[in-house]
Amino acid sequence: MIGILLKDNGFEQDIRELLMAFYPGEKFAHQETEGVDFYVKGEPGQGQYVLDVDGDRREFEVPDGDRLETKNRIKRNLYQMLVSRTGRELPWGTLTGIRPTKIPLTKLEEGWNREGIMDFMKKTYYAGDDKIRLSVEIAERERQILSTISYENGYSLYVGIPFCPTTCLYCSFTSYPIGKWEKRMDEYLEALSRELSYTAEKMRGKKLETIYFGGGTPTALSAEHLERVICEVERLFDRSGVLEFTVEAGRPDSITREKLEVLKRHGVTRISINPQTMNQKTLDLIGRRHTVEMVKEKFLLAREMGFDNINMDLIIGLPGEGMEELSHTLEEIRALSPDSLTVHSLALKRAARLKLEWDQYVDLGMVNTQEMIDLTARFARELGMEPYYLYRQKNMAGNFENVGYSLPGKACIYNILIMEEMQTIAACGAGTTTKVVFPGENRRERTENVKDVEQYIQRVDEMIGRKDELLSQIAGNA
Repeated sequence: MIGILLKDNGFEQDIRELLMAFYPGEKFAHQETEGVDFYVKGEPGQGQYVLDVDGDRREFEVPDGDRLETKNRIKRNLYQMLVSRTGRELPWGTLTGIRPTKIPLTKLEEGWNREGIMDFMKKTYYAGDDKIRLSVEIAERERQILSTISYENGYSLYVGIPFCPTTCLYCSFTSYPIGKWEKRMDEYLEALSRELSYTAEKMRGKKLETIYFGGGTPTALSAEHLERVICEVERLFDRSGVLEFTVEAGRPDSITREKLEVLKRHGVTRISINPQTMNQKTLDLIGRRHTVEMVKEKFLLAREMGFDNINMDLIIGLPGEGMEELSHTLEEIRALSPDSLTVHSLALKRAARLKLEWDQYVDLGMVNTQEMIDLTARFARELGMEPYYLYRQKNMAGNFENVGYSLPGKACIYNILIMEEMQTIAACGAGTTTKVVFPGENRRERTENVKDVEQYIQRVDEMIGRKDELLSQIAGNA
């Protein structure tokens, strides 16, 4: 356990997140407590700040009135002290946020060149050279992909289908077993339709540019219910300006020819078929309830039916998997030749069964190394793919990142928009979050729907009310 004692709590979250990066999974105390391994103490003064890490004391100047620079100086000094204490550096230095590419993307928009950005990130955040190069490369590609997107008059639509065949061991998303809800699915879809109808009317005059069906697993729905939702979107929204329509068909055990026919018939341009691993022993362990052969079968079926933009997700660091298992997965993926590949580093989320039942799996080993990250990067480039978006999560194995790779022209625009927060995303369904971007104001606001499906059905009008308060601020700009 680590103690945090601060005279001013204004930077507590920044200090805590950096400690979490060095000591993932540890608990924190906020007062004098027995059993604490060491304390981090912080005390602001007039133009100075004092940090004490288990007796290692450091005093340094901080600027008056510049909160960002003060935060960065505190984190740089704390980082140096923790490096000295642990004997190791972090791949991303002091950067603990989930969107490190926002920094180079913002600098590019301001007219900075590549060399200037890299020097700034090195001096300001102590990030490693490889991570800086990767983030700048991705930011440059993002800027090019988003060059035709309207930040001011455009928006994206996210439709949440919070159901899956089963719940995976590592999952913390809003997701419920489809078997428990099949008989009440009409109730959920009716509530969803009310929210979609409101959203379409409120956003009338704005240009819908991307549509994303996520969850959960949207294809956990029956073909009839899946078609019903898509038809509702077609009926309510003007799709003439839509550049991309993605539906996650993430679980191979949820895919049928009939469902793929529904997606094809209604102009879905991109789907995701996600094995996470191509090792059967691991699939069984993490509760995927499908076989490696099923992944191949459903992928080839989608190809046969004409889907020419198929993504596959992989997770590095699953229980019991090392370089040998990862290499096997990648070779199996090579034979299928997807159009994009999203590589996730395992993150231990509080709500996931893997975290709650940690003692059952810890002895299997959950390893993620730079060597494994490098292997996936080389593999993606060998397939002709380029990195196009990146994000990070707290409690990530190895303090690494998630990277999306794609063939030229196959990048997912929605993925970039949600990560970089450049465009308003109107989200409908249980557990979804609507994010409104106010161009020119450097302001972003959000409103969340309840996660519980029962509560969503009963309180959908309340969810619409929450959304109305926020969307009304931009609707008049149409």
